[in-house]
Amino acid sequence: MTLHADLAGRVVVVTGASSGIGRHFCRVLADSGATVVAAARRTGRLEELAAARPAIVPVTCDVTDPVAVDELMARARELGGPHVVVNAAGYGDAKPALETSVEEFRDTLEVDLTGTFSVARAAAKAMPDGGSIINIASILGLVGSWPVTQAAYCAAKGGVVNLTRQLGAEWARLGIRVNAIAPGFFPSEQTDEMFADEKSMAFLGRNTPMGRVGRLDELDGALLLLASSASTFITGQIIAVDGGWTAR
Repeated sequence: MTLHADLAGRVVVVTGASSGIGRHFCRVLADSGATVVAAARRTGRLEELAAARPAIVPVTCDVTDPVAVDELMARARELGGPHVVVNAAGYGDAKPALETSVEEFRDTLEVDLTGTFSVARAAAKAMPDGGSIINIASILGLVGSWPVTQAAYCAAKGGVVNLTRQLGAEWARLGIRVNAIAPGFFPSEQTDEMFADEKSMAFLGRNTPMGRVGRLDELDGALLLLASSASTFITGQIIAVDGGWTAR
């Protein structure tokens, strides 16, 4: 399925652009007419992505480095934006809570939650005329992950969910909308091992009302809604795209 929104003239920043959902979103947004500033730590992957689509501008950026985040927004301003920012950088480790060190817990929060805040804050300062910030949360920010053991990831994404609500309300009168997409189970580097395991896939199929995992293109509708003028009266909201997982 192919969806289109008119994003011509818009400058969109996407973090976490070197793989998974972030990489897919860069392509979708570029195909919808936007100039996309693709940001991640893995420069080679960004350059490969940009080589296939001239509308994608690669910028190496670690979202845990405030200086790098400011430089990212400065690049977006040179291009005439940012009008939209997609916070897709993040990772999680399926590790039992009792085996997760406090340092490992902090590291996950630093990327997934603090990094999201750092990028959103820098974006808001770079949007004097308003704009849209789209945080990529997770259904594991809405419910627990059991029997998968991901305490740090669940805590981080739960923080992203409520940070989205707070910033959506706090920045609404600045003309800045802040919303989140909470994906269910989709193909990515993070889910590669799970998706390769027959028992895991059977578990996901049994527990998802639609009976299957998602396709990346099934996230496009929520993305384009929030990135476009179709959502000018939506802020502080979390859109779960999960095949009914959180409706059980």
